[in-house]
Amino acid sequence: MKRVLVKLGGTLLDDAGSRERLAGEIAAVAASGIELVVVHGGGKQMTRYLTERGIESRFVGGLRVTTPETVDAVLKVFAGTVNHELVASLIRAGALAVGLTGIDALLTEAEQLDPALGAVGRVTRSNAGLLELLAASRYLPVVACVAGDRQGNIYNVNADQMAVACAAAFGAQQLIFLTDVAGVMDGSKQVRARLTAEESRGLIAAGVATGGMQAKLNAALAALDAGVAEVRIAPGAVEGGLARILQGEALGTRLDREP
Repeated sequence: MKRVLVKLGGTLLDDAGSRERLAGEIAAVAASGIELVVVHGGGKQMTRYLTERGIESRFVGGLRVTTPETVDAVLKVFAGTVNHELVASLIRAGALAVGLTGIDALLTEAEQLDPALGAVGRVTRSNAGLLELLAASRYLPVVACVAGDRQGNIYNVNADQMAVACAAAFGAQQLIFLTDVAGVMDGSKQVRARLTAEESRGLIAAGVATGGMQAKLNAALAALDAGVAEVRIAPGAVEGGLARILQGEALGTRLDREP
């Protein structure tokens, strides 16, 4: 049975029309027999939630400083609104979606990444037992990027890193990042259809891949190192994109370990 993990960026979920379309595409893939897990972010929604309450969003190295006040928002936005709006859309599309966080059944355990960042976590362990139970019974796990530890602490975890941890533990053959960009661009601003791990590191070292794309490539490299055979960074706005990728179409950028 093929196993696939799809990571959705929060930007794609912010618009109801985009969320409904993606839910339909994901539900169709799940119905085809592929064992599927979805991980999602929600940074845009989080920033808006905090701004509406007069709370400033601070970032260090691209990571949101997570104060006790922000942890409450993390639960309300990531594990609450964003997760359950997506679950509701997937159910409307016919999938038996189940909303989860990394806290549930110790799906992902984390530790504090840096005291300066507050409750931002680094995943230290992932236990895919719950994902496997659900997938085997034809449920569709939908995981928000929140993790915990055995002492009951709650951590805000980068969604890309959450996706890598879950994909590796679940034994996914393919990790697909659906994003708001066309793929990974080279120095000539052209989307690369394929990158090896070595080429990806070269783009980072040369300063071509920076910011969010650098983070995506680092996550992709970590996934390959953890045993995922193929990672795809692809545009989530393309109609039918997920099915086209799974059918082998060269959409976005494919990364693998082959030289």
